[in-house]
Amino acid sequence: MAQSTVMRLRGIWFSVHKWVGLLLAVLIIPISLTGSALVWHDWLDETLNPQRYAVKSGEAALPASAYAAAAQAALAPGEQVASIRYPEGGAGPVMVSAMQSPREGGGRPLRTNVWLDPADARVLDTASSDAGGVRVLHVLHGSLMVPGWGRTIVGWVGVFMFVSCLTGIWLWWPVTGSVRRGFRWKRQNSTNANLHHQMGFWIMVPLAMLSFTGFWISFPSVFSQFEATRPAPKGGGARRATPRPLARTAMMPEAALAAARPHATGELVTITWPTDQAPEWKIAFARAGGPAEVEIADASGEVTPPRPPRPETTARTMRRWHDGTGMGLGWQIVIFVGGIIPALLAITGIVMWLRSRGWRSKLAEKRKAGKLKP
Repeated sequence: MAQSTVMRLRGIWFSVHKWVGLLLAVLIIPISLTGSALVWHDWLDETLNPQRYAVKSGEAALPASAYAAAAQAALAPGEQVASIRYPEGGAGPVMVSAMQSPREGGGRPLRTNVWLDPADARVLDTASSDAGGVRVLHVLHGSLMVPGWGRTIVGWVGVFMFVSCLTGIWLWWPVTGSVRRGFRWKRQNSTNANLHHQMGFWIMVPLAMLSFTGFWISFPSVFSQFEATRPAPKGGGARRATPRPLARTAMMPEAALAAARPHATGELVTITWPTDQAPEWKIAFARAGGPAEVEIADASGEVTPPRPPRPETTARTMRRWHDGTGMGLGWQIVIFVGGIIPALLAITGIVMWLRSRGWRSKLAEKRKAGKLKP
């Protein structure tokens, strides 16, 4: 390829890279920083809400109905217990989730979460599922707190960040000489520019992965066609009412748990109450490849054994790559750094642009004054 053509292409890529960074910096910074914070979701929640984890020593040995009764006493009128989640590994609080009363005007159903001491069912904290600092980070990362179109906006930011990664590697590649020149620190007479080049190169692959998985998550209907098996639409596309947990059940949770025990594959994870649309207890046990869920009909006590674990879907894989769930500490550190550096790249890119405008302006003034030849 002729040198002139290469330089023209480089100029085009530079313009794309520059304006993507400048125009989207105000969106990239909060998305990337909140993504980094959410890698340590559990630690962050415990740090911000230490009262939820101030448990006595001892495992969850009380009957399930005792936890349900303690949580129900802390709930507002009209709220009904929907599930109990037991602490992983036997350490930590028991969390009871309850369905709130229907919201005026509809909208996404909310839950009230109640954290209990597993030793004596003492209430440690109560909060709505849409409240708290960690929840704010989730909403900011997933939708920028923009109702309706927020998720779409975040998805397109991911698309443009992916394009920025591709253009960035082109611009990093030395125009002349060997590729080793690209690793030199003093490629330019600016610490800011050198930081931008070096950070951009070393984070390019993780950032491209995070951008790609981010817009895959944001546009599930677009990418669902790549799944080997896709769920069939339910009810002809008609919107169904939100299922409500039954206020009165034929079975006690202990009876449902006893019926499910012969099918246990590991420690108890959750007990989910029957609803007006699915009148079965769901008892989930830990299992490699995903929880094993046993169903017990509330009226008859009929037991449905857990189904074999399903192969992981592409969508689930993309989400694990994106948030680091079950990927190990090393991968989580990569994601954490992959969220911090884009914010730094956005800042250094803006500084580079402002400085270039400054010296171009000075150059134009000198030419205007006749101090430099045009």
